[in-house]
Amino acid sequence: MRPIKLIVKTNSEKYPIIIGRNLISNLSHILKKNSISFKKCFLVLDQNIPNKYIKQIVNSLRKYELYKFIYNANEKNKNQKNVSKILDVLLKKNFSRDDCLISIGGGITGDVAGFAASLFKRGLKFVNIPTTLLSQVDSSVGGKTGINTSQGKNLIGSFYQPKIVISDVDFLKSLPFREIVCGYAEIVKHALIANKKFYNFLDKNVNEILKLKSPTIEKSIYESCKVKKSIVEKDENEKNLRKILNFGHTFAHAYEASLNFSKKLNHGEAVILGMKSAFEFSHNKKLITNKEFNSAIKHLNNSHFPDSIQNYFTLKKINQIISFMMRDKKNNSKNIKLMLIRKIGGPIIEKEFSHATIRLFLKKRLIN
Repeated sequence: MRPIKLIVKTNSEKYPIIIGRNLISNLSHILKKNSISFKKCFLVLDQNIPNKYIKQIVNSLRKYELYKFIYNANEKNKNQKNVSKILDVLLKKNFSRDDCLISIGGGITGDVAGFAASLFKRGLKFVNIPTTLLSQVDSSVGGKTGINTSQGKNLIGSFYQPKIVISDVDFLKSLPFREIVCGYAEIVKHALIANKKFYNFLDKNVNEILKLKSPTIEKSIYESCKVKKSIVEKDENEKNLRKILNFGHTFAHAYEASLNFSKKLNHGEAVILGMKSAFEFSHNKKLITNKEFNSAIKHLNNSHFPDSIQNYFTLKKINQIISFMMRDKKNNSKNIKLMLIRKIGGPIIEKEFSHATIRLFLKKRLIN
């Protein structure tokens, strides 16, 4: 299958997303073809990337002055300390704004590397090579960068668009199945909020996608990126429309943070639980019909996905979950803002609810 190209046009940048197989061995050619030039190159590499892929990348970039930073990518290391380490190397090696930082890893690596690139001399050329399904369909599109703090997830960051995104599907073969599920969460989210036809495709092909079957997986990545692209182009800095991409995430981020970002629940799994919670809340408030609700819940109840928040939390955790929901970056009042759904494919609506309403909802879910 030939590579697929998608162009993202925002107010600050116009850049291509290339989706295909065996792309990294031709990395230098792809960069040149897309008019991305530099002399020095700094690679921020997720330590979990197999050596054979790193060798292909290094070999393709051999004509450049090359430096590497091996990053232990996890939510606890998504912090200012590691951003500072990257910046220190860039400064010591006398990088200029015309040089390039290349992120090679999942969404955490891309967030940290992109944030560092946005800070260095107010903007260094940034190339994103996402290596997980989650990052290929979500964090690689739209220019969000950021780090975590003790107060919550992604509370410090910037909007900084890459010069190019190169999504090599071959990377996905090295992932554990749990990471594939993690990425699928964002794929189905994009369908649920904006494309009923795409959702129907996923509903028929979910098991093929989870097995990374071609061309189904490439089509899913492309269609998912297309949904996010259309939203980001209209609202780059998340002032209005882009908020719909947070469907399920107010719950999800609170679930992750309440478990201290442990391996017990990864981001995609939290998003699946968060979407279930958002659907249940929408249904509870009579915002969605029984037919639409049942279809979505049936899809999200796939045996490969996390089942219920009861498997992760007890009643004692409710206050902590509420606290993290209050700190969500969308909130600007004493209430909690939720993105809720009326029907599959949209529209998504934003509504505020009191702590007591959210607490009662969670209590019922944890008791039943």
